[in-house]
Amino acid sequence: MIFEKQIKKAFTILLPLTLAACTTVNPATGKRDFTPFMSPSKEMSIGQEAHPGILKDNGGTYNDPRITQYVNDMGQRLVANSELSDYPFTFTVLDTPLVNAFALPGGYVYVTRGIMALVNDESELASVIGHEIGHVTARHSAKRYNNQMFAGLGTILVGAATGNSALANSVGQGAQAYLMSYSRDQEHQSDELGIRYASRAGFDPYAASSMLNGLDNEHKLQLTLANREGESRGTDFGSTHPNTQERVARAFQGATQTGIPQNSRNRNQEVYFNIIDGMRFGDDPKQGIIDGKEFKHPSMKFKFTVPDNYILQNSSQVVMARGTGTAEGAVIIFAGANMNGKSVRDHASELWQKYKIENAMQSLQDLDINGMAAATGYTTMSMNNQNYIVRLIAIQHSGNNGYHFLMLTPQSKYNSLSESLQRTSYTFNKLSDQEAAAIKGRKIRVIRAASGDSINSLSSRMAFDKYQKERFMAMNGLNDNSMIRAGQRLKLVVWE
Repeated sequence: MIFEKQIKKAFTILLPLTLAACTTVNPATGKRDFTPFMSPSKEMSIGQEAHPGILKDNGGTYNDPRITQYVNDMGQRLVANSELSDYPFTFTVLDTPLVNAFALPGGYVYVTRGIMALVNDESELASVIGHEIGHVTARHSAKRYNNQMFAGLGTILVGAATGNSALANSVGQGAQAYLMSYSRDQEHQSDELGIRYASRAGFDPYAASSMLNGLDNEHKLQLTLANREGESRGTDFGSTHPNTQERVARAFQGATQTGIPQNSRNRNQEVYFNIIDGMRFGDDPKQGIIDGKEFKHPSMKFKFTVPDNYILQNSSQVVMARGTGTAEGAVIIFAGANMNGKSVRDHASELWQKYKIENAMQSLQDLDINGMAAATGYTTMSMNNQNYIVRLIAIQHSGNNGYHFLMLTPQSKYNSLSESLQRTSYTFNKLSDQEAAAIKGRKIRVIRAASGDSINSLSSRMAFDKYQKERFMAMNGLNDNSMIRAGQRLKLVVWE
């Protein structure tokens, strides 16, 4: 009974706040929005403040006015058919190869050139952009923030009222499970809204289903490239996103509910392919390129190679290699930093502090890596209930230009991986002017199939050493049973 009284007391603290906030019916969802912690004006300011950082972290805006204008025109056409037709949306194509699309509060919608390379017609792109517009019109960011705030308040109040931290923790875990479930509902709702806006704007609503299926195929390709074939996405429970195949089926059902017959609308593949023909694919050479297990930077003039069981990922800030298979859980981080006239030893110590590594560096020693001064040290530490060996290798490339590897390796796997990691640090070397000039990027080239062309013959023209067929099929929405027709337009990746 005392516990019940304390809980009632706790809720009386929340009640004035609840009653003071007004609720309004959201025209997109038809439901009442209750978001006392985030007003529409705050959503706008959040988007404005975050936008520059999004550009900085994702390669900036893709420098092709024809493509950026095309995406903006499509986005505005979809907005005009939404419940927020007068809202000031901003559409941006990000210069990154990552396959992604997302939205910020305040109408900031982003698509990457990576996802545009995967899309196969106008209606598929409209389904992607419409989905992100749906997140904004449904105010999902505001609702999620609101729920997180209330979950936190509820946990604090229950703990304070009962004096029972274990009970408070269990309430917190339950709240997190609810929030994850709610996020899955948000994804489904945005799929529905995206189909609504696309169909109103004259696009094929069934494209949402084919686009989601394409994303699933891309996910399988990435598992293949990482030597992790057959892995599932995990069960729906505890996942922040719904299973893609479930979304494929739901999207198809949502398209049928529009009453628009399947195959009755032109998806305008010809128009879309004309737009993306010549678009950069993969890494921008200005930010360095990944070539298999090797990373090369033509303007900074260096290169290095990671072990076979690591997968390289490039960004505007760092290069990361993630361990797979026998190296699962291991990570290599590579970045550059100005040495500011310091010795390589002092530079290594400064980097150690910068990374906020709590344990002191052990066994700091000097190295010579291909004629360049270097220093290395390590420590052991626990992260996520697992023991790791953390090693830093700092290298003076030229003048004040310093680069470093930060290698995090599960202690249980260190003996088997240490030799290959040591070889990685010694692969770091300078590029000659001739080597740097020879580095080229990749681009999309749209071709028209000739009589006799097949998946095997066309995929052999892909600018990759491995998995040419798998890459070709994934980016063209094909499978092993697909037949190539004479005159069919298809995407290839070629060297610039």
